[in-house]
Amino acid sequence: MLKINLPYIFAICLWISFISCQGNIKKESPSKVKNTAFAIVIHGGAGTIKKENMSDAQETVYRDKLQEALDVGFDILNQGGSAEKAVQKTINILEDSPLFNAGKGAVFNSAGQQEMDASIMDGNTLNAGAVAGVKHIKNPINAAILVKDSTRHVLLSGKGAEDFAKLHGLKMEDTTYFYTEKRFQSLLKAQGKEQALLEKNIKNIELIDNHQYGTVGCVAMDKNGNIVAGTSTGGMTNKKYGRIGDSPIIGAGTYANNQTCGVSATGTGEFFMRTLAAHQVSNLMQFKNLGLKEALAQVIHTDIDTLGGTGGLIALDKYGNVAWDFNTEGMYRGYRNANGKNIIEIYKIKHP
Repeated sequence: MLKINLPYIFAICLWISFISCQGNIKKESPSKVKNTAFAIVIHGGAGTIKKENMSDAQETVYRDKLQEALDVGFDILNQGGSAEKAVQKTINILEDSPLFNAGKGAVFNSAGQQEMDASIMDGNTLNAGAVAGVKHIKNPINAAILVKDSTRHVLLSGKGAEDFAKLHGLKMEDTTYFYTEKRFQSLLKAQGKEQALLEKNIKNIELIDNHQYGTVGCVAMDKNGNIVAGTSTGGMTNKKYGRIGDSPIIGAGTYANNQTCGVSATGTGEFFMRTLAAHQVSNLMQFKNLGLKEALAQVIHTDIDTLGGTGGLIALDKYGNVAWDFNTEGMYRGYRNANGKNIIEIYKIKHP
């Protein structure tokens, strides 16, 4: 007669029931898990920015505009909006201000015109878009987003980029919109330096330091944990030959990867391109296990410094930590996070 082991059979039944229940549990996608560490960080350019050269009134104007931009982006994040929308709307505020070298405040090239660049990158998909050498697009960062979302390309330039922007209804402006007296006087000053050197028969006038570090940038992480980075600029004062810098170059002036960080750069673009500065920060974190601050310091104070470049970086890692670093006298910068911290800084002081 077959002997039945009832306790054994009962244990088997319980195990089968447990496995079945586990299979019916709906697991939430990591991308849907709300993140309590959302944050936003911005810059408005780095350079020779000294307290003694700026009045209290001037400083207040810059701080107020940086705070306005931060508030716009933070409110979007706080309400559950996307990091991309936060970056876009934040940069729009800075592009629409004559204070910074982007959009309305873009510097003049050697022909007395503005040629603007911008880029954006999504850290989740690694999709990116950029425009370069555009003259009539009111908000170049909007065009960069359009390239990312509506083409299979990453970078469009010049007339082609503008035709594409018009086709999709982006706001265009006459060149007079971008004129500011301050930027025009900077052009005349730079050209005066060149002429003086030419009269002394000194060549390589392209090496004159005519940089205006007003490039703007933003990195944000939303409640879904997605990181987006964007950068917009008017480039270099008195630039020639259709010069394009690092701002529209993915990996040089802009980079985002949810596995590591998001980065936006400002400074002498040629050096940031040669070192792939923004991407290098991510590499150092991923492959060298450096922290965010250590990675930024490596890129700015070793890689960029060694080549003779100047500028700065802002960044935000996958945990919502914010950091920045620069090797100039100052950098317009600020951040807000979900913990209520709100910082605006201009001059060379300790990092966040």
